[in-house]
Amino acid sequence: MAKALSGIPFLIFRGVARLLSLLPLRLLFVISDLLRPLLYHVVRYRRNVVRQNLLRSFTEKSHGEIVRIERAYYRHLCDMFMEVIHIMHASPEKAKRMSHFRNIDLINSYFDQGRSVVLAAGHLGNWEVFNTLSMLLKHRVIAAYKPTSNKRFERFINTNRSRFGCVPVSMYDVARTAIEMNNNGQPFFLVLFADQTPSKGEIRYWLDFLNQDTPVFLGPEKIARKVNQPVVFGQVYKPRRGYYEVEFEVIAENPKDTHPYEITQRHVAALERTIRCSPELWLWSHRRWKYTRPNPPSGHGDS
Repeated sequence: MAKALSGIPFLIFRGVARLLSLLPLRLLFVISDLLRPLLYHVVRYRRNVVRQNLLRSFTEKSHGEIVRIERAYYRHLCDMFMEVIHIMHASPEKAKRMSHFRNIDLINSYFDQGRSVVLAAGHLGNWEVFNTLSMLLKHRVIAAYKPTSNKRFERFINTNRSRFGCVPVSMYDVARTAIEMNNNGQPFFLVLFADQTPSKGEIRYWLDFLNQDTPVFLGPEKIARKVNQPVVFGQVYKPRRGYYEVEFEVIAENPKDTHPYEITQRHVAALERTIRCSPELWLWSHRRWKYTRPNPPSGHGDS
């Protein structure tokens, strides 16, 4: 998307997004309802990618069940796009009303102990709601992002993500930032989305995930072990349109006491469990399985 939105297209996108953001969320959902059949039936946005991902992930499901999940996913995708536009210019109070973090006291209790927290999150529901955490937590909230070649679009997105106090940090600088803050005694809450595909040269570890041999990021585990701060996973629920609930699950209290890859195995297992409960909420249009493991061993989960 970032590559396509450069020059005039970017200016048009920014202008349209600004105008749409003036509408109440309920009207944006009317637009979402009109957009979904266009995206699904006419444009057929990544339909082949979504269908292939679903078929390989849920081999036990019938064709009808796969199609139902697929259609629900496109409805959610259109809703999420409108929610992002809404949250870009929403007041802090309106933005906070879009989500509820069930056990936020758990995270704040770590701050009271002088401890930081690493969140191993997935692209579930509307992950932009995590940017509102800075209004609820005592910690300094920092969120890793992947830099793009379109710096204008990148600045636009990061400016909106930082509106409520969250600090976007490049994924290439986030480990150094976390270690410096830890050494300086500054408790932080680090948001890491670790469920997309590492570049081919960065692949170091594979796991069985959704019935497929899958390369996984080791960032959450590596950073957590360096600073020895708790790791949590965010389980996402969507009780209704435009509203999400998140519950934090402790993955590792003291990362240095865990075995190599144990933290990675735990948060990937938590992500799969959450996806299986609400499959339409995950980012199926991402080409998650574009690499094939060379010489796979008989067992999964080996590096």
